[in-house]
Amino acid sequence: MDRYEQIAAELQERIERGVLRPGDRVPSTREITRRWNVAMATATKALAELRGRGLVRAVPGVGTVVAGHPDPAPARSGGRQVPRRPAPEGALTAERIVAAAVAVADSEGLEALSMRRVAAELDVATMSLYRHVPDKDGLLHRMMDLVFADASFTHAQGALGWRARLELAAHLLWGLFRAHPWLASALSVTRPQPVANALPFGEWVLSALAAEGLGVEDVFTAYLTLFNYVRGTALNLEMEATAEAATGQDSEEWMDQREDVFMELVAPHPTFLRLTLEGYDFDLDRLFEFGLQRLLDGLAVLIGQAAPPGAQVPGAQASDAQAPGGRAPGAQDSSAPRS
Repeated sequence: MDRYEQIAAELQERIERGVLRPGDRVPSTREITRRWNVAMATATKALAELRGRGLVRAVPGVGTVVAGHPDPAPARSGGRQVPRRPAPEGALTAERIVAAAVAVADSEGLEALSMRRVAAELDVATMSLYRHVPDKDGLLHRMMDLVFADASFTHAQGALGWRARLELAAHLLWGLFRAHPWLASALSVTRPQPVANALPFGEWVLSALAAEGLGVEDVFTAYLTLFNYVRGTALNLEMEATAEAATGQDSEEWMDQREDVFMELVAPHPTFLRLTLEGYDFDLDRLFEFGLQRLLDGLAVLIGQAAPPGAQVPGAQASDAQAPGGRAPGAQDSSAPRS
């Protein structure tokens, strides 16, 4: 018997004994990974097996609950079994599907997301989803667009300087990754997806940098560096959530259990050993904030080397700046070195 079947059998036994009664929530996939020390895929299969046996059902906004007695007497009308009526097609919309998919990814991780899993969450047939979303990739694209719609990257931008605008934009993006740990791994830097609701973030950052007189190359490079810094740090959120689900330990508990091993490892390295003995309280939010401020410090140096918009380029004649075909005041040759 496979591991997921063993887990399903244990949960079925609890249902049959009445420990879990109709309407009670059964353990989520994350709870199963912690309690039985299995991978997320195994936990998902266990719940799918229970659904296949008719023992549980998904209730949107609630989770997976016990459907009833494991072998219920069929409802009858005139001596004939009354077939189960599927959810009316009119009740199923792309918006409901995307919202359910986001809820699954938020609680169980992107690895657990599938068309079948979302259909189970909505208690509809899997094939009915394809009338509203083309495939899993199309669903993921809509999920990203939906979560970016929750962040406003445009309010009060006119009243803020470039650093305050970039700092606020970075914190809003970090907040999205915090709320949706799967989002960082779903987004790509090398093959950016056309996510309409993510464009205001790019516009806010790009316009703030361009207004400071940076050339096109520096503007785009600085924008991508900021985005990838926030995204790269946020990748640890999903990794930690997955590791915690698999081990049943948070990062501090995991480190405590391995303290002797690490102390022995760093013993030959005096600086590493001294700092380790003095202690370091790891905090991902603090790490993010420290790195963000240093990145902005570096951009401040770059911007300080750029001529302010509208300023006369030092050493240039006024007639040169206004000559046809010449560069406008404040414009730069991105290939020229700055001093």
